[in-house]
Amino acid sequence: MIQSMTGYGKATAELSDKKINIEIKSLNSKAMDLSARIAPLYREKEMEIRNEISKMLERGKVDFSLWIEKKDAEQLATPINQELVEAYYKRIKEISAAAGIPEPADWFATLLRMPDVMTKNETQELSDEEWAVVHAAVEEAINHLIDFRKQEGAALEKKFREKIENIARLLESVAPYEQERVGKVKDRITDALEKTLSVDYDKNRLEQELIYYIEKLDINEEKQRLSNHLKYFISTLESGSGQGKKLGFIAQEMGREINTAGQQVQSCRNAEDCSADEGRAGANQGTGPERDVRNRFRTLHEFMISLLQHEVKANQLED
Repeated sequence: MIQSMTGYGKATAELSDKKINIEIKSLNSKAMDLSARIAPLYREKEMEIRNEISKMLERGKVDFSLWIEKKDAEQLATPINQELVEAYYKRIKEISAAAGIPEPADWFATLLRMPDVMTKNETQELSDEEWAVVHAAVEEAINHLIDFRKQEGAALEKKFREKIENIARLLESVAPYEQERVGKVKDRITDALEKTLSVDYDKNRLEQELIYYIEKLDINEEKQRLSNHLKYFISTLESGSGQGKKLGFIAQEMGREINTAGQQVQSCRNAEDCSADEGRAGANQGTGPERDVRNRFRTLHEFMISLLQHEVKANQLED
């Protein structure tokens, strides 16, 4: 089953004194592009988190955030280092007495401006029990994102199958027009030659020329390759995961075959004018009836292809 690269996941972990919030989202990217913002207490586990995200998501531009919400109002207050405040107070009084400098009128304002007073010296250590709870929340957020990807991937797969079925149906509808085209081209060229030329021409040579130019109109090879690409696309769609790049390549090849087949049966709108000019030039060269027939055949053949192509398109639109 295919997965989209767009997704979102969120999870929380409740501890006795705090709440852990985890958020992860991803967008399209050719490779894994991971940006992580992690609270300082859990930063030692950043590499482990990164490896797990890369393993489970494979591709995408991923943003991962982990932050802490304190439950106790006392913990939310800015910490004040009481021991350091007392030390600054004693030291300032000693300097004031020794140097004869007046003591500050507002002790609190003075002491709170001293370096490192508004910080906490105690270090926090991450316990195994706490990390187990947080790690489970990280996995939950990643799984939510994967579920989001699968849901959107299912919608994409449905749309892909519809498009492939439409292409296969249109490819099959080409067959009757393909069978009619060769006969019409041959008949129209023969009629045009009989009407425009008053000299006899070699019937065998005409058959050779017809075979040569009809082979140029043949699109069976392109049709066969396109049919194989359609089957390969579906089989790749149903196999494994991470097949986005492969599907993109197959789709590119399908477009190439369709364009090639279209070019095989396409000609310019000015084919009629070109055929008339080249026909008159070939007749005036006086190089023999065989060459004159060949030149007229080529120009008339191109013009007939153009007419037939417009008829086929009109029939397809009516159907």
